[in-house]
Amino acid sequence: MNGDITLFTLFLLGFFGGGHCVGMCGGLSSAFALQLPPHINRFSLIVLLNLGRISSYVLIGALMGLLGQTGMLLDNTRTVQTALFTFANILLLLLGLYLAGLSSAATKIEALGKPVWKRLNPLLNKLLPIKSVPACFGVGLLWGWLPCGLVYSASLYALGSGGALKGGLYLLAFALGTLPNLLAMGFFAAQLKGFLQNRKVRLIAGLLVAAWALWQLWRMFGLHH
Repeated sequence: MNGDITLFTLFLLGFFGGGHCVGMCGGLSSAFALQLPPHINRFSLIVLLNLGRISSYVLIGALMGLLGQTGMLLDNTRTVQTALFTFANILLLLLGLYLAGLSSAATKIEALGKPVWKRLNPLLNKLLPIKSVPACFGVGLLWGWLPCGLVYSASLYALGSGGALKGGLYLLAFALGTLPNLLAMGFFAAQLKGFLQNRKVRLIAGLLVAAWALWQLWRMFGLHH
């Protein structure tokens, strides 16, 4: 896969999956934003919260890239990357259908991350409610490990990237795509909640995500045939 195209793909994955982000973590984003201490600048704290989340995503990407590099040293074939790319987009398709309210299969996949989150959740509870700048960044770091099918899909791209640096860049591109939606949710939590939970809005967002996954699969099939 072309590196530049993959970075752009992952950015769009994060952006078009914004409805899913809001559906799955929007409640957390709103809760964190609404409980930020009033004596500290709200803008800087919300940005810091998301910087913590992005840092965790980049770490996940780097770890997946390193893991993938180790495996590809043993079996350096394009078949492995193609299989990972295919699986990533099948997962993305399921996520789009879930967001649109047409299938619940993606929830079973997201359940795979619950054991990790179960161990991290007590740490998060110790930092809440947020009372300081370091606590805000810490909450963001832990938030990045919340079970999320979109992150899993992006991680599969990182797994097939061939290295820790590129894997980290892949997840950074994905994280930057998610940023506009979650920043907006942080600043306008009360105003956006009703709109983003609207059935038609979720349907359109879900279908966009599903269409993007199908287009990626079609593009890959076209390149090979």
